[in-house]
Amino acid sequence: MSVSEQPQDAPGAQAAPAPAAPAGPALPAPAAEIATGYAFAGEALELGALLWDGVCHPDAPVRIPLSVLNRHGLVAGATGTGKTKTLQLIAEQLSAHGVPVFLADIKGDVSGVSAPGEDGEKIRERAAQVGQTWEAKGFPCEFYGLGGTGPGIPVRATVTGFGPVLLSKVLQLNRTQEQSLGLIFHYADSKGLELVDLKDLRAVVAFLVSDTGKAELKGIGGLSTVTAGVILRALTAFEQQGAGGFFGEPEFDTSEFLRTAADGRGIVSVLELPAVRDRPRLFSTFLMWMLADLFHDLPEVGDLEKPKLVFFFDEAHLLFDGASKAFLESITQTVRLIRSKGIGVFFVTQTPKDVPSDVLAQLGNRVQHALRAFTPDDAKALRATVRTFPKSPYDLEEVLTGLGTGEAVVTVLSDRGAPTPVAATRLRAPESLMAPIDAAALDAAVKDSPLHGRYAEAVDRESAYERLTAEQRAAEAAALEAAAQEADKEADKDAAQEAAEARKGARAPREKEEPSLAGQVVGSGIFTSLARSIGTQLGREISRSLFGTARRRR
Repeated sequence: MSVSEQPQDAPGAQAAPAPAAPAGPALPAPAAEIATGYAFAGEALELGALLWDGVCHPDAPVRIPLSVLNRHGLVAGATGTGKTKTLQLIAEQLSAHGVPVFLADIKGDVSGVSAPGEDGEKIRERAAQVGQTWEAKGFPCEFYGLGGTGPGIPVRATVTGFGPVLLSKVLQLNRTQEQSLGLIFHYADSKGLELVDLKDLRAVVAFLVSDTGKAELKGIGGLSTVTAGVILRALTAFEQQGAGGFFGEPEFDTSEFLRTAADGRGIVSVLELPAVRDRPRLFSTFLMWMLADLFHDLPEVGDLEKPKLVFFFDEAHLLFDGASKAFLESITQTVRLIRSKGIGVFFVTQTPKDVPSDVLAQLGNRVQHALRAFTPDDAKALRATVRTFPKSPYDLEEVLTGLGTGEAVVTVLSDRGAPTPVAATRLRAPESLMAPIDAAALDAAVKDSPLHGRYAEAVDRESAYERLTAEQRAAEAAALEAAAQEADKEADKDAAQEAAEARKGARAPREKEEPSLAGQVVGSGIFTSLARSIGTQLGREISRSLFGTARRRR
């Protein structure tokens, strides 16, 4: 079933607000005006119910039109305010509407979306407050891990597939170094040297600054030893971030993220990242590659009735912390352009200031949980956040510091593309499990996946490293053979000379005693030739062979 298809009886795919909401207190005029701004005609996700003066109004639902979710969004709030559960609430409703979802799970607490939630007094109380008909449900999930780090189906990319421009950005190379890396990729492509993993790239760089390879790029600018050293050091540092396992085969096909389940629900792809949360560059690299790969492969579709895929990037500050200017420019451009491919991007973080202003300006849907103002810096961040919202009848500084867990200030784009009024909202409870599933269940889900057999085992086939290594060994063997032949010629000459001298000596009277056997060996032409070869490449190879050190080359 295609992403755009949706069965009429798919679970949770209702187009209207939740029915049978209990009648609440009469809405004051400002609150009634806000509620009108969320009365959309088309399909929408149900976020919760309007809060006004501390009172929840279940007959005033706050919603997001399904058609504007490719306009991107932000879910923000202090630790413990419930933003991860908001992410889960939106993700499961998207799945129910047939929209695939991608979740970057930094803390490891989103896997519960695959299992039905647990009923309880707090759940029933929240459902009654917001007019929700709550039903425990699990949603179809796939679990992934970066390059086999941590649980999940391994996600890998080849260096060739990653490309020189993207790799230059994550290696933080300057413009000149980026151009040199482009030349390296060009040479590899023209010679059919496949760059599968980082050792392939390192081998090509080393070859191009070797005595043998220096001439290869001379006609198109060459590669300086200094630049090659910078690239090699950057690759080493990148590997120390854990990137070595990410590059390799089989390369992951990002179209796997666009799948729907047999019942028409969108599959929720959960990238398990607890094992790499302390390596943000690895995380950032994956996001850049994934977005670039999807953007390259997907056709232009404009605005759809519902998106093809929605990304959620939890702990988004890890994406931007310490990022280079080039990295930020790449993210900004990707976010701006990928909307027309039917992809929506939501960043999940603590404060809007964690997201660069150029990116923040493109996030039309906002769910802002509580902020704290314990320090002068907190107070400054609070005022800056308030200024990013449209004008509102709320005192937003007061509201944002007074929100409880599972409450947020919301503004989204309407079905006409205009911002909705700011609405303080008590959010619905997710219907899936609001806790991680246990390790055994996660492992079973990974092994039962149809993708496990396709991507689980790494493949290290012949590529640039193996080819260059084989060529180097062949060249060394040829040099040894040539040197041996030369030594044989020298030995033949010495033997002939010795034979001539022996015949001459036989005719002359013997004046002194014949030399000992040891003396004959030391004086022989073969020994002389061997002595002359000490210090040459042949001599070193022979020495290493004699002393066993050449075995390290195997």
